[in-house]
Amino acid sequence: MAWWENDPVYQAVEQAFVDGDPEEQAGGPPDVRAVVASISREAKDAFAYDDVPWDRFPRGPETRDDVVRLRSHDAEVVYHAVRGVNGELANSAWSVAALAVPFLLRVAADPRGHCRAYALELAAGIVQWTPGPGRCAREELLRVTDGEGRYEPSGYFGTWGIEAARDAIAADADLVTALLDDPDPEVRAAAAYAGVVASGHIDDIRGALHTRLRVEANPTVSAGLVLAIAQLAYEHADPACEAWAQALWSDPAMPPAVRVSAALGWLCLTDALVPDALRAVLDACATDETARLMTPLPWMRAVDYDGDAGLRRCLRGLLHPESPEPQWDDPWRSPPALA
Repeated sequence: MAWWENDPVYQAVEQAFVDGDPEEQAGGPPDVRAVVASISREAKDAFAYDDVPWDRFPRGPETRDDVVRLRSHDAEVVYHAVRGVNGELANSAWSVAALAVPFLLRVAADPRGHCRAYALELAAGIVQWTPGPGRCAREELLRVTDGEGRYEPSGYFGTWGIEAARDAIAADADLVTALLDDPDPEVRAAAAYAGVVASGHIDDIRGALHTRLRVEANPTVSAGLVLAIAQLAYEHADPACEAWAQALWSDPAMPPAVRVSAALGWLCLTDALVPDALRAVLDACATDETARLMTPLPWMRAVDYDGDAGLRRCLRGLLHPESPEPQWDDPWRSPPALA
C-alpha cells in the first residue's frame, strides 16, 4: 500500500474529486479559489502564511515551509524556496502553488528581496500555458491557457488552482503594474509576463503596459512588453491591437527586437496569410543579435530547450507550420546560428 493511501488529505481529495462531483465542492473548504480569495490584504502584506489552511491540500505543508523561507536574508535560501514551489508546479500541484502566489508577488515587490524576477515569473507560470519546447503554431504561442480541464496527480481538480492563481494576480494587480517601473529590467519583463494572466483589472493592466512601453529604453524589455500587449489582446479581445502590432512591425524607426515581437504578436492575432512585407521585416530584423536580446524573455525560454534558439523555433512554427522538425531539435545538440 502506498503511503498516500493512508494520508487523510489524499483520502479527502479522492472522496471529493475522484469518487464525487468536484462542482459539489465549489466555494467550500476544498476550493482553493475560495481559500485564496479569503486571504486578506493585511495578511498578505504581513506575510501571515499561518493564516492559510495549507493542510487542506496535498503537498500543502511542504509548500508552506518553502513560503516561510521566501523572506530569508540569504539569497541561496530564497532561491531554493522559490525552486521548491516551482517543483510543486512541475509536478502539476497547481493548487498549492496558487496558495503561494500572494507571497511570491510580495517577494518580487520588495526591493530588498532576493530572486524577485524568478518569484514573479513563477507566479505567472502557474497560469501561462505554452506549447513546450519545439514548434509554436500561431494559435499556440501567446495563449494563456489551453482551455482544457486539469487534474493533479492526487486527483484534485487542478483547474481551480490555475483559476485561483489568476484571481490572486488580479487582486494584486497594483503590485504587478508598479513593478513595470522597477529599476531591474528582469523584474520589468517578468511583470509584463505576469500581468497578462490576471483574471481582472484588464484595462488597468493594458494601460500600464502601453505606458511603460512608451518610455522603456531596454530593447529586451520593450520586446517583452509588445508580446505581453499582444497576448493580453489574444486573451481579452482587443480589435485595435492587430493594427497596432502591424504599425509597429512596419515602422523602420522601431528597434529590431520590437519589430520582431510585434510581428510575432500580429501572427498570433490573425489567421490572415503572411504578407511579403512581414517576411521581409523578419528577414532583416530576426538576426543573431535580436535572438540574443530576446533570449531572456520568458516567452522565448518557455519554447526552447537550451535558451538560445527560442526565436528560431517561433519563426519556424509560425511561418512554416508544414515543415518537419529539423534534426537539430534534439535537445542534446546545439542549434545552428540564425541565418
